[in-house]
This record gives sequence, C-alpha cells and structure tokens, in this order.
Amino acid sequence: MWNVEAATIFQQVIATIIVAFGPLATGLGKGYSSPAVVSMQDATSHNSTMAFVINDDQGSWVASLSLLGAFFGGVPGGLAMKFGRQKILLIVSLPFCLSWMLTVFANNVYMVYASAFLCGVCSAIISLVTPVYISEIAHPDIRGCLCSVAKLAANVGMLSSFVIGSYVNWRQLAMIVAIAPGVLFVLVWAIPETPSYLMYKEKNIEAEQSYGWLNPGQDVTQEIQTMKDNIDDMKGENGMSCYNEWRRDLIRPVLITCGLMVFQKFSGANAFNFYAVSILGKAFVGINPYTAAVVVVLVQIIAGTVSSFLIDVVGRLPLLIVSNVFMTIALAGFGTFLYWVDGAEIGGAWDWVPFTCALIFQVAFAVGISPISWLYIGELFPLKHRGLGAIANSVSYVCSFVSVKTFADFRRYLGLHGAFWLYAAISLVGLLFTIIFVPETKGKNLDEMQKKYTPQEKYTPIREHEIENRLIP
Repeated sequence: MWNVEAATIFQQVIATIIVAFGPLATGLGKGYSSPAVVSMQDATSHNSTMAFVINDDQGSWVASLSLLGAFFGGVPGGLAMKFGRQKILLIVSLPFCLSWMLTVFANNVYMVYASAFLCGVCSAIISLVTPVYISEIAHPDIRGCLCSVAKLAANVGMLSSFVIGSYVNWRQLAMIVAIAPGVLFVLVWAIPETPSYLMYKEKNIEAEQSYGWLNPGQDVTQEIQTMKDNIDDMKGENGMSCYNEWRRDLIRPVLITCGLMVFQKFSGANAFNFYAVSILGKAFVGINPYTAAVVVVLVQIIAGTVSSFLIDVVGRLPLLIVSNVFMTIALAGFGTFLYWVDGAEIGGAWDWVPFTCALIFQVAFAVGISPISWLYIGELFPLKHRGLGAIANSVSYVCSFVSVKTFADFRRYLGLHGAFWLYAAISLVGLLFTIIFVPETKGKNLDEMQKKYTPQEKYTPIREHEIENRLIP
C-alpha cells in the first residue's frame, strides 16, 4: 500500500510522463528502420522530387548508424549529467528533433546516414539521463513503478513505429517520429531540476524549491537536511571512483557482463528488430509482414513484462539457460524453413511455421537474456565499482552496431537461412558460456555480492539506508 500523499504522486507522475517523451522518442527511432528501409527500397513509394532508392548495403547503414552514434553518445552523456538532468534533456531534445528533419528533407542517402548517427547520439544521452532523473525525483514507495514508465515508453515507441510505418512512407514516418523529442523540448521547461543534483551543487534554495514542487504541502526541512548530510558524506569519501581501483578480482564480473552482451546482441533478435518487415516478407506468403512484425513486437513487450516477475521467482540462471535453449531451437527452425522453401512454390498454409519460430525466439529473448544481461551489471559489480558496468554498456552498443550492419553481409554470403543458422550457433555457444561461467544471484543481497567479488580485507560494508539518497553526478 503506497504511503504517499495524492498531491505528491500527481506531481511526480506528471514529471515522469514529461521526461518519458525521451524514451518514447528513442523507441520510435529504434523501430524506424524496419519499415523505413523497406520503403526506401521500394521505388513505387517515392513520389517526391527528392526521391532516391537505396540498396541492401545502404539499408544496413541506415539501420546501424544510429547504434554507432549511440556508442559515441554514451560517454559524453555520462559526463553531461554533471551539468544537470533537466538541463541536459532540454539541450538534447531540440537537436534530436532537428536531426530527424535531415531525414524528412533528405535528397540523398548520406543525409539519412547523418540523421541516423545524430539521432543515435541523442538517444544514448537521453537513455542515460531519463532513468536518473526519475529515480532522483520519485518517492521510494512509487520509484519502481515510475522507473518502469521509461521502459514502457520506449517499447510503445518501437511498436508505434512498426504500426505507423505500415501506412506511411519513410519521410512521413520520420516527420511523425520527430514530434516526440519536439514535445519533450516544449514540456521539459515545466519541470524542475532534481533536488539531489541541486543540493550536490550547493544550490540549497533551488533544491528546496524543487523538492517543494515535487512534494507539495510537505515539510521539506528534514528531507533536505538528510539529503545534504548524505551528499556531504559522499563528497568526503576519496575512493568512490571505480576507475582508480581496477583490480584482478573485478575481471570476472567484467568478462561475464561483456560476454552476455556479446551473445545478446549476436543472437539474431537484435538484427531481427531492425529488419523485421524485410525478413518476414521473405518468410511469408499469405501473411502481411507489417502486421506480423507488429504482433511479434507486441508479444515481445508482453514477454518482457512477464520476465520482470519471473526473474525473482525462478532465478536469473534458469531463465538464461531456458532462453538460450529455446532461442537456439527457434532460430535453427526459422533458418531451416527458409532453406526448405527457397525457390519452392508453397502456399500460405505453411506461414505458421516461421511465424511460430519468430514468436518463440523473440519471447525467449525478451524473457531471458535481454533483461538479465543488464541486471547482472547491477548485481555482479560491488557498489563502489559499479561504474565499470559502463564497459559492458559500451560493448553492447558496439555489438549492436556490428550485428545490425553485418546482417546484410550474412544474408548476401550465407543466404537468409544461413544467417539464422549462424545466429542459432551463436546462441548455442552462449548457452555453454552461461552454464560454465554465469553465477546465480537470486536471493543474494548487496553485502553477499560485494564480499564475493571484493577481498574481505578491502571490503567496506555500505548499508542500504546510507545510500538511499546518494548520487554521483
């Protein structure tokens, strides 16, 4: 039962909904390439004097350059948070919107390349800043619920691109996608900077005003003092920078989290999301690939929601193992069907086979390796060195770019069926990696994980109540 006043809930929900336009914009961008690349390759969909048609190789760059941009946006995004959460959202949202205008008015594919790269940079910064903003303004009783809004908004954005893209061409879709960051730019003026950030910057009066806006009618004095004491304690600690204390005992968490990211991104599910319409168009005879792509993404979102409940009930390791097993089987089955029907005349009665395989490996991906890979970043690293999770984050962006970019090459040299057989083999290796190297962390608290990965003589326990209001800008 939430022990929070209705006015407080209302103000914090309003602020969360406003910043959630950021993840909505990133989700729209993530889903853009699947219908857009098909539209760009279809000469009949172009009725503009600026029309041009792209080939498969150019399509792979359109799909993947946003991920390369996200890699380069990650580092400055982390540094930019030192200038404020709300301020960065304000600064980034306008160029994010304008970047999409490059695609809207593009008269050659290189303008689309530039647009994709810039949108990736902006997406990475927003993806870093938004959850930090929400977690710092939310009351502990509703923090988990509000933080989930960002993920939900991103999923809704991707699904919306799939749905809208089935009715409009790539220019029109880009114009619609540009609306979300534009709305963010307009609305973010109405919300305050986070109190904890302002307090960290010793802007005490502004911090009190911000806390009062987010918690109307409450006495802010005690909370502000508690926040100030915690931040003063944090500033007095000299060893908080994880990069100053690289030790051999941290190598295993780095290798495990980076390994999981590699297998996650090269499992085929990542490439499928960016080329869903094109892939399903080759697999189906009687089913509309746009409709099928929407259904697959919707099921993936539902599976991801279910996963959030299963992770703490079933455990991380069992879900990872089951995820890899079903992904391997489904990916192999999808590739085998494509090989079987290649050049053959078959009716739409067999469309259920690839459709079922696609649903299985997307559900398996969403339930297991997709969320758990990110969860391990927060669980395997000791609190003091959790910033090293940025290494796995960078590996994730690089692997995302490579997996999406190379899909066209795999498809060209191995055939579409061979590409999915390759992804099945990678998932099988990922299964072996999981069984041999990945530990179970279910039911283990922060102290247990820190003792496991940090030598006892160097271990300094940090209790939950001591870090409740802490932040590192």
